[in-house]
Amino acid sequence: MEHFIVDISEQEVKRERDKSRELRRSRWWQNRLALGRCHWCGGAFPSEEMTMDHVIPLARGGKASRNNVVPACKECNSRKKYLLPMEWEDYLNNLGKTE
Repeated sequence: MEHFIVDISEQEVKRERDKSRELRRSRWWQNRLALGRCHWCGGAFPSEEMTMDHVIPLARGGKASRNNVVPACKECNSRKKYLLPMEWEDYLNNLGKTE
């Protein structure tokens, strides 16, 4: 599958990462983490084992906003990397077929 690439400046990515840091400190984000559920696999995890995942990754033009971040376990976040949700779903569907 070809990936959709957006030409985004390093400055813009840095600005969005700074916004992500602010969002991580918000009460809203702390409440999301306290639920302890990974958005992608549905697994239960202690809040300290959860990460902030950008549904549309910053490198692909996503923003650091409430409607674009979800709690994710470290494994899902590491595997998803820069994939869009549709690409992530394809990856999961094909995971068992290539092994």
